[in-house]
Amino acid sequence: MGENYKVHRVPGPIDWTVEVPGSKSMTNRALLMAALADGETTLDGVLFSDDSRHFLACLTALGFKLEIDEAQKRVTVTGLNGRLPVTTGEIDVGSAGTAARFLTAMLGMAEGVFTIQASEQMKRRPMKPLFDVLTDMGAGIVCLEQEGCLPIRITGIGGRAALDSACGVRLDISKSTQFLSALLLISPMIKQGLHIEITSERKDGSYIRITRRMMERLGAAVGFDGCCYDTAPGISYRAGTGRIEPDVSAACYFYAAAALTGGRALVKNVTRACMQGDLQFLEVLAGMGCRVNELSDGIEVQGPAGGRLKGVTVDMKDFSDQAMTLAALAPFADGPVRIENVGHIRGQESDRIHAIVTELRRLGISCREEEDAVTVVPGQPSAGVVETYDDHRMAMAFSLIGLRTDGIEIANPECCRKTFEDYFEILEALTTR
Repeated sequence: MGENYKVHRVPGPIDWTVEVPGSKSMTNRALLMAALADGETTLDGVLFSDDSRHFLACLTALGFKLEIDEAQKRVTVTGLNGRLPVTTGEIDVGSAGTAARFLTAMLGMAEGVFTIQASEQMKRRPMKPLFDVLTDMGAGIVCLEQEGCLPIRITGIGGRAALDSACGVRLDISKSTQFLSALLLISPMIKQGLHIEITSERKDGSYIRITRRMMERLGAAVGFDGCCYDTAPGISYRAGTGRIEPDVSAACYFYAAAALTGGRALVKNVTRACMQGDLQFLEVLAGMGCRVNELSDGIEVQGPAGGRLKGVTVDMKDFSDQAMTLAALAPFADGPVRIENVGHIRGQESDRIHAIVTELRRLGISCREEEDAVTVVPGQPSAGVVETYDDHRMAMAFSLIGLRTDGIEIANPECCRKTFEDYFEILEALTTR
């Protein structure tokens, strides 16, 4: 896995101006919609990382015409109005949850028989709720290893009306909202329209709202009455041009660095108009004593003097990718930090609740682990190697501890290739200049 990354402790307040890659969640949504549109779509600001490259490779394997320019962060996709260029093939989604869920749904509605391979990490992540819905709609799914998980062989319904005119399905999204986003994104393939009743207590979420807003921009509106989602018969995506927003999830690591050091971080091109749910993390930082300002070239965060942060209790259900970031700040707060309503993150790239607690305890910090929450008691971390569980967010978030603690090393820093492949190169440049 390569050498550990040794974090450089910074001597005082930082003053950083950075740019972050495009949003992974928006890149992969846009690529899927472009493939289902009628004609050429050009996307700018595209993220190039392990996840997005797997998505691009999958589209290429399925016969779509792509023009890829990494230097310009641009991709042009020629869509076929909901049809696939081929009727048989094999794709490998790697560790990309979006690729796994979105492309499984697309192949379930397509004509043909396909095999979907995945990394060992992705093979452990939940897929059964999506499989159950696609099977109910008429798709054939054979699990090739463990039931309810990838890899699979999938036979699509080929555009035929598998259900009655109402085309209604029921879905549980307690384990992942990506199941719902997947069905909504491929709904233009279902010409009679789609009605989805959500059976779980959770009915909505920030990433679902991103899906709906992106679909609406391309002419495929989604109705929501608080329990059910509806797409109209005959909808389709408009081909054209689009730009991917900067990744707010990535920006939050630099904002958190400002909070920790009592310094300033400006992330260029991030604005309040960004549709990503992790913008809510800025309100958490404000509640911990930071100042948040929107400037002409981006949003900046100014940390409190001396990095003296306030303890908080936060419901992070809707922006749980930042649970690890808040956990990394927590030892330096003036009171306990409690992160609530995040039980679903146990089924992501790692069991993130257990990973948070294990690694903070490894550094000498007291924590309490619950099924869907974690409480962190302030204290001075000790030197140590942070295990990252092949989880990019654990690696990036826990590197922040090293900004105020000598001797922090991050194991397997290469796992950041999933979404932010040069994160540690940027951090190295910022902390050693």
